[in-house]
Amino acid sequence: MSLKIYNVMNKRKEDFIPIDGKNVKMYACGITCSADAHIGHAYQAIVFDVIKRYLDYKGYNVTYVRNYTDVDDKIIARANALNVCPTQYANELMDKIDSEMDALGIERPTIFARATQCIPDIIEFVQKIIDAGFGYVADNGDVFFEVDKYKEYGKFSNRINAETLSGVRKEIEASKAHERDFALWKSAKEGEIFWDSPWGKGRPGWHIECSTMVHKYLGESIDIHGGGKDLIFPHHENEIAQSECLTHKTFAKYWIHNGLIKINGEKMSKSLGNSILLADLLNEFDRDTIRITLLQNHYKSDMNIMDGIFNTFERKIYDYYVLFDKLSKIDAEPNENSEEFETIVAEFNEAMDNDFNTAIAVANLLQYYAKMLNFYEKKEYQNAVDMKNAIIKVYGVLGLLQRDPRDVIEEIQEKYLKKANLTADKIGELINQRIEFKANKQYAEADKIRNDLTELGIQLKDDKNGTTWDIIIK
Repeated sequence: MSLKIYNVMNKRKEDFIPIDGKNVKMYACGITCSADAHIGHAYQAIVFDVIKRYLDYKGYNVTYVRNYTDVDDKIIARANALNVCPTQYANELMDKIDSEMDALGIERPTIFARATQCIPDIIEFVQKIIDAGFGYVADNGDVFFEVDKYKEYGKFSNRINAETLSGVRKEIEASKAHERDFALWKSAKEGEIFWDSPWGKGRPGWHIECSTMVHKYLGESIDIHGGGKDLIFPHHENEIAQSECLTHKTFAKYWIHNGLIKINGEKMSKSLGNSILLADLLNEFDRDTIRITLLQNHYKSDMNIMDGIFNTFERKIYDYYVLFDKLSKIDAEPNENSEEFETIVAEFNEAMDNDFNTAIAVANLLQYYAKMLNFYEKKEYQNAVDMKNAIIKVYGVLGLLQRDPRDVIEEIQEKYLKKANLTADKIGELINQRIEFKANKQYAEADKIRNDLTELGIQLKDDKNGTTWDIIIK
């Protein structure tokens, strides 16, 4: 089966055929550095991280550009409120976000593009739009794209008027000739950061940044352009207009948009106070747990984060790593020709070739666990090891189950021990006390230790080899 991608431009699944053989050019709109990264940013970053990894896995040579918007009205306002330089504020925030994305297991793109590093290119691009008759300079030095001049405007989103879509960034400049026109260059107000241009001191409009960076780093036509579906209009509509009016070429062959995050069924927003910051999420859960939770959803659909959902998947990740740890002690040579290995690889490829369907891939992964555990318990170790090796090979594309099992097990255990105000040594002492109670037939006291630990989230397990403990993830 060939890779099929749902192309938002044509609103159907299409065979993926790159413009240049095995070479793929991909661009994804990144973060505006006006505040800390939240779970929505993490979702989008994971989606395109997986898409890039799968294209690599399929043997394509991918050049992946991801951008930062490091100058805009929100950044300037936030920096002014903190009495710091906007550039300094954006740089510090980018460093923090980079660190958080690294912790999430997001691979760095081929090129990290930044608006402020492309100012001469942006100015040149704007001038070309003016020269082509699609842009005009207002009396105050603002430069706008004249939407009515570009007859194909609206072909992507089927929208013309920005006011028909709630939640988009509004262009409210009084200096523009028509309501629908959008800013290419914004004249600087008193005390704002600026760059010199042929139209006076100012800074780039939001939409022109991405068109310029695509052209600068990837060329006039690319294979994949993506971002959150909230960017379809006006951002991506405007990118297409300001790019294709100059080149008369298809700007992007395939458009991919991920869904948005909801919290307990409600749209995530600052006004509702239901945003989940990425830093807070990483402080609570390991990266495997976060990634599998978000990837059990198909990327095109909105993701509803219900209370307890991360705990549910933390249990599944923990169980997997515990089983992997046991299997790591089995002396068995990997067999990539076994039925178990080939089945897992084939099912993974089938799911991902169908528009990167991680929902099916994750559902399959959860089913494999019971089968692999059954093989282990029946001492059919070769089959279990073959399944493990296949999972490690292909699910690395999703960034899952690639870490040392002991590291993950101890990390998650330590979190729950800390919550219970316990240590492994303390539990060991209580186990020894319980053994003494049982030896002295003080069964009530022994049961109390077990029950007290259970209340604290620690489960005791008795077998012929003695007593061990484990955490209880609810």
